[in-house]
Amino acid sequence: MPTDQDTFWMEKALTQAQNAFEKNEVPIGAVIVQNNMVLSEAYNLRETTQDPLGHAEMRAIQMASKQLNTWRLIDSTLYVTVEPCLMCAGAILQSRISRIVYGCKDKKAGAVDSLYHTLSDDRLNHRVNITSGVLEHACRHLMQTFFEKLRTEPV
Repeated sequence: MPTDQDTFWMEKALTQAQNAFEKNEVPIGAVIVQNNMVLSEAYNLRETTQDPLGHAEMRAIQMASKQLNTWRLIDSTLYVTVEPCLMCAGAILQSRISRIVYGCKDKKAGAVDSLYHTLSDDRLNHRVNITSGVLEHACRHLMQTFFEKLRTEPV
């Protein structure tokens, strides 16, 4: 069940997603929080950097790990505007993030609830507490607006 804190931090992730939107990147934003303090904030930069690892979640995990000087992000929460893909879900598991809160589902690539249940798979050595649907409408609307704009702009 989402809390007021979840809404607060998801708003921060939406700000990051808006930054991506303004750079013509797929508007996904992420914030990693531990003990009510921001460890990292990031947005998609895959097109800008031409890096397939340039997803918001991957960038936020890398920054948080540097901030703490450890790859183990135990007791941290990742707030992300869109359900993570398989690559990002794998990184979430590998970094030992304790909890993920996401806004809207990704029916074509989501690896948390939509296509796969990676973060709750009992066969894996780490499971993540999942909360979904936080500011879902705003997260989905930003994505839809981006793709509508992409389809209508001349190349």
